[in-house]
Amino acid sequence: MEEYYREQLAVLLRGVRPADENAMRAAARRWDGIAKPIGGLGELERMIIKLAGIRGSEEVSLARKGVVVFCADNGVVAEGVSQTDSSVTAVVAENFARGIASVNRMATVAGADVLPVDIGVAADLQEPGIRSCKLGRGTANLYREPAMTAEQALAGIHTGIAIAGELKDAGYDILAVGEMGIGNTTTSSAIACIVLGEEPEAVTGRGSGLSDEGLRRKLEVIRGAITLHHPDPSDAIAVLSAVGGFDIAGITGLMLGGAIYHIPVVLDGMITAASALLAQLLCPQVTDYLLASHLGREPLCVPAMQRLGLRPVIRADLALGEGTGAVLLFPMLDQALAVYGENCTFADIRIDAYRRF
Repeated sequence: MEEYYREQLAVLLRGVRPADENAMRAAARRWDGIAKPIGGLGELERMIIKLAGIRGSEEVSLARKGVVVFCADNGVVAEGVSQTDSSVTAVVAENFARGIASVNRMATVAGADVLPVDIGVAADLQEPGIRSCKLGRGTANLYREPAMTAEQALAGIHTGIAIAGELKDAGYDILAVGEMGIGNTTTSSAIACIVLGEEPEAVTGRGSGLSDEGLRRKLEVIRGAITLHHPDPSDAIAVLSAVGGFDIAGITGLMLGGAIYHIPVVLDGMITAASALLAQLLCPQVTDYLLASHLGREPLCVPAMQRLGLRPVIRADLALGEGTGAVLLFPMLDQALAVYGENCTFADIRIDAYRRF
């Protein structure tokens, strides 16, 4: 099955093409014709241009928005790397389905649907509305053994790809991605250490609130796991299998699905940044289909964004997860699109256009 998954992934990724340059040039010309200072909306203008490239047309619509939240547990929690135990993952996952978690409140304001996915929660979730794609009841303890098999890692990636395709077919114009999984700041930091070639201290933070002693233990566990497994940093499947999480596998797949099916995916914080690093290893063109919402509090966010070549527009010291930071970008894009689609042009008001120098 592993070989089949690898072959199918290779087939899908061979079809990925860079974003449409002609559509982006047309969108840029349209921005320059709007009666306002050239580039006045900064990175938001560049994001709308990028959306045109993804869509293949200068006509951009974000009428239907979704937030896909991948939920999974991590065996490394047994090493004392988190303030809470894994039971919290199930509680919050069911809250997503009930519509009462933080991301639900924010998504309602932003006009987005929240779509929770159980890709590896240790408990059996009973709440209707959670999509079950369980790869296992949590990963293994990466400090003692590989977090998952290569087959599980590939299955998780294919799950994310399939969800992206289904949501594109259902009429969604843009997806944000989030996660819920106690211990996943440890998995993300371990991935970043390997892929970016950084020491654990450079990319590891306190997660949901560790003490000094807890942070020291977290660093020890990450360093020990990397020494134990030492995966090839250029092999995304090896890295994911050794120290990743089922949520990260699904997120990686959703990002690849964005590139395959031409639907933009908005990153949230550190866990999605680590996932994007893996997606980039598998398909360098994937970053043409990604938007960065905010620069999260965790230290890996800065070097990850630099490697990805993405520029977050929000600086708000966020560390909540769930996709909450990604959802914050939706109203900003809607407002930029209102200017892009509805403002007067210089020709309309019969004044000379600004020029680029």
